[in-house]
Amino acid sequence: MGNPKAFLEIRRQEAGYRPLHDRILDFGEVEQTLNTRERKLQASRCMDCGVPFCHWACPLGNKPPEWNDALYKGEWELAYRLLSATNPFPEFTGRICPALCEKACVLNLTVHEPTTNREDEAAITEAAFREGYIAVHHPVRNGRRVAVIGSGPAGLAAANELNLKGYQVTVFEKNESAGGLLRYGIPNFKLNKAIIDRRMRLLEQEGIVFRFGESITLDAACFLFQEYDAIVIATGTPVARDLPIPGRELKGVHFALELLAQQNRVLAGMEFRKDERITAKGKDVLVIGGGDTGSDCIGTAHRQGCKSVTQIEIMPRPVEGPDDPQNPWPNYPRTLKTTSSHEEGCVRRWNINTLEFLGTNGKLTGVKVQEIDWKPNPAGGRPLMVEKGNPEIIKAEIVLLAMGFLKPEHPSYPENVFVCGDAANGASLVVRAMASGIQTARKVDNYLK
Repeated sequence: MGNPKAFLEIRRQEAGYRPLHDRILDFGEVEQTLNTRERKLQASRCMDCGVPFCHWACPLGNKPPEWNDALYKGEWELAYRLLSATNPFPEFTGRICPALCEKACVLNLTVHEPTTNREDEAAITEAAFREGYIAVHHPVRNGRRVAVIGSGPAGLAAANELNLKGYQVTVFEKNESAGGLLRYGIPNFKLNKAIIDRRMRLLEQEGIVFRFGESITLDAACFLFQEYDAIVIATGTPVARDLPIPGRELKGVHFALELLAQQNRVLAGMEFRKDERITAKGKDVLVIGGGDTGSDCIGTAHRQGCKSVTQIEIMPRPVEGPDDPQNPWPNYPRTLKTTSSHEEGCVRRWNINTLEFLGTNGKLTGVKVQEIDWKPNPAGGRPLMVEKGNPEIIKAEIVLLAMGFLKPEHPSYPENVFVCGDAANGASLVVRAMASGIQTARKVDNYLK
């Protein structure tokens, strides 16, 4: 702890976003970076607490006090060694993690100005790539083979961990490129896909084999059981929650990932026919769902040139924060989140139930909604929804369903088959999927030993 008074003398400073009028014109990353001096000052604010809750809050068990101290002292390579000891892909989490460690930071619990762990993490990793601190590992092979089905954050983390332990790992991916949600769910303005490609080149150089365009059926799985010593299933949560109300068949109603995945593919150079293209250009857009995926739809719609965007959520409006009296520490605060996409322009409404999709000649023209309220359930459990006011119509030529995903159900597998990430636990954070992948890889290692 180089400067024990830094947290008293230096205020939290975030890098912030690119100017709004500039960033909505392209899909480049919206987040900016601090210069080296300011970044080191931010790292100096970490207090090396006697009980560092950041360790506990991070699913990966990251140790911010250690690598923040190294960063403050200008020891960038040491900072990366400490960071990568627990986090296999800090360039991903440094961009898209909600920073559970910051919510648990003692400075957040006391003065609501936590250390900028996430941004520090990204800065350390970019310096490591830039300065050549990241070397290619050549593990000694142990003669065992493991198949990983799915190349999302959980699958990549599992494959990386097993590969470093000496297993010959083959990753099967149904899509044309690796990354899963990282590549096909998260917009480029949050995570440039060149960042994924850079890591993929490294993993391939270290010996992991990737087989793309292979969707593993039950027949193919039987083949895998014979050819590999263990199998890791990391297929995520592929089934989005639907909204089966009248008018669902109208042209213009889409799942959020249909838009997001296609847009990312377009940016990667893939072409689509005009009748296949999902675009918000010149249209009034309605996003149903108030989470991060809905926010990503808002930012994408703006960059496609939409006319307007409205986002509705069936649940009540979260508290303004920074504290959540109904969900106090050590629970994660359910406070109102305003993203860069929300800042770009959006009507946000809560306590809105969707009743019907309306259209003419098979095309969506609007959505009938109903304002509702919630009252306690006398029997306990989920509150009861009650109508409030009269139904209304929101004009929309395109609706994006961003209401989450269904947890997959699995049959009984042989003892050498392991399930990890969202496929095992349901939709969650990228950092939790990575942690699950690492933990599952260690279970595979213990089993095969």
